[in-house]
Amino acid sequence: MRLRYPTICKSLPLLFALALTPAAASFAADARLADLKAKQIYLVENKTGTVLLAENENQAFPPASLAKLMTMDLVFEALRQGEVTPATVFKVSENAWRTGGAPSGTTTMFAALKSDIPLEDLIKGVVIQNANDACIVIAEGMALTEEQFARRMTARARDLGMMRSTFGNSTGLPDALSVTTAHDMVRLAQHIHSQYPDLYRLYAQPDFTWNKIFQRNKNPLLQLGIGIDGLGAGFAEGHGFAAVASVERDGTRLFLAMGGLASDKERQEEARRVLEWALTSFETRQIFEAGEQVGEAAVYGGASSHVTLVAAEAVDAYVPTRNAERLSGRIVYEWPLRAPVRQGQSVGVLKIFEGDRQIKEVPLQAAGDVAEGTLLSKATDALLELMFFWI
Repeated sequence: MRLRYPTICKSLPLLFALALTPAAASFAADARLADLKAKQIYLVENKTGTVLLAENENQAFPPASLAKLMTMDLVFEALRQGEVTPATVFKVSENAWRTGGAPSGTTTMFAALKSDIPLEDLIKGVVIQNANDACIVIAEGMALTEEQFARRMTARARDLGMMRSTFGNSTGLPDALSVTTAHDMVRLAQHIHSQYPDLYRLYAQPDFTWNKIFQRNKNPLLQLGIGIDGLGAGFAEGHGFAAVASVERDGTRLFLAMGGLASDKERQEEARRVLEWALTSFETRQIFEAGEQVGEAAVYGGASSHVTLVAAEAVDAYVPTRNAERLSGRIVYEWPLRAPVRQGQSVGVLKIFEGDRQIKEVPLQAAGDVAEGTLLSKATDALLELMFFWI
């Protein structure tokens, strides 16, 4: 039986030594990060995509009120597509009133039974007040039932690459189906921020008044005073306190998701500690310019035995400002890369590591064409391939 083609990894420590001096040692070795409390954590610098912290980032936990971020993503996209408008009116059903309204004892915007509420106000109720009744009213208004809306949430999650998230309802109230991960939540937060900048601003709005009821923003992280401008917090019995946060300072934006914290106080302290560390200990450095040679890949059956690999855009990383250690990188592609190869063809990726941990992955493409080779060169490559797989 023929073996599968291998993935070729080419290490590039010398290139990185030249490009980054000094660069990174173990990020988590910093004394300020000793004894991290979060059971799941994922922290990313937005512009470069550098992963600063990743601990159990793909471990599932109940989203609780973080599910409302997906509810709002569906609403924001529906607004963009013209499915609804800010003036679209939804009626408060008895189910929405009892399950998420005043009788429920949960976070509510106090929507009156059978009243009609414009979507614009319901959005503020969800984003600012964390209102469960507003979520259910929206879900029923857009999809007839909350169950059908939840299926749309899960389908949307898959579209966004959130492969480990499933949603059983629009609110995040206890439900056996609902799970997410810190990695998926950061992906969702980045999407909301980049795709709906005007609506994203609502997450930092300190309060709003609706139906003569004054209501403050329920996100406890906004009060930390370090520049957090979104997104949300949640609590699930048996799984602890969770949060998704974003902060921008001096042009650097970070996205953080964490879960498994013991209390609201611990959640706030952990968010402050991690974000302040990330904002004050790093800087952005360029590793490769756009179009600069990153390395090369072997070509099978070509007029040339190799093709130069480049990144379409500049390759930047968010690295520690003081350290004597260095990042490393590997080019990874499926071998054999068969001729002909066309300029701009996607060939593989550059994986950037801090120690043993991958912090970034960059697509690579061919810098030029490689035509098919002569019969002799093809025969030589065929012999080499045979030896590689069978010896």
